Amino acid sequence: MLEALLTYKFLQQALIAAILSGIVCGLIGTYVVTNRIVFLSGGITHASFGGLGAAWFWGINPIWGAAVFSIFSALGIEFLTEKTKLRIDSVIGMLWTVGMAVGILFIYLTPGYTPNLMSYLFGSILSVEIIDLKLLAGLSVVTILFFTLFLRPIQFISFDKEYIKTHRINVAIFRSTLLILVSLTIVFSIKVAGIILIMSLLTIPQTIAATLTSNYVRILILSVIFAILGSIAGLALSWHLNIPSGATIILVLFAIFVLTKTTIAFRNKFRKS
Repeated sequence: MLEALLTYKFLQQALIAAILSGIVCGLIGTYVVTNRIVFLSGGITHASFGGLGAAWFWGINPIWGAAVFSIFSALGIEFLTEKTKLRIDSVIGMLWTVGMAVGILFIYLTPGYTPNLMSYLFGSILSVEIIDLKLLAGLSVVTILFFTLFLRPIQFISFDKEYIKTHRINVAIFRSTLLILVSLTIVFSIKVAGIILIMSLLTIPQTIAATLTSNYVRILILSVIFAILGSIAGLALSWHLNIPSGATIILVLFAIFVLTKTTIAFRNKFRKS
């Protein structure tokens, strides 16, 4: 793997993508898990497929179409659940299926060659391009700055929404901004894990971190570390075994989770005895 890393540029790009996606997924995933909006992120993920199909139909980069579609879906879910009597799970379910249906329809209507959607559905980190790295790098910088500057409001939004309102902080703007970051994280990381598996990158590292500490800042840091380690280990294993990278990354992260929980359980049992 090390020799190949020094030889092949696409493998170097894949490694950089694993690190950058680990950063954004680790940070944004912590917000997703602590606010219990995993199902919401799943709805955004699958709705973005509509943007992929529409972009392919109009001959533009599918990532841009997915980004626009996912942002509008996220803000649409927020608006409909706040301004109407519709239940959030119903709204998410509708946008989830409508987004997938729109994507399938546009791809069917696209004349000529039908694209191979496997890299978007299940991830293909080895096919990451320079533009993908630039987008991930830019998003990483923005996300780190946002969490650094507004860590306290983010914590209050996650755990005490009523308290933050007493400090004249516009919760709606913060929530909308965070939902946009969630959407962009999902779309820009699609090549790493794919539409079907990206939710795992937003939940498993954070769950592992939460089993080790209850401190929010430490969870953020550990989530990033576990996301990066899982992505790099999954990439190396998939390269060695010649198996799909996205699925391998998720399975490696799940193995780390099981190992962590098992170790903690044995340690607690040993202390009691």
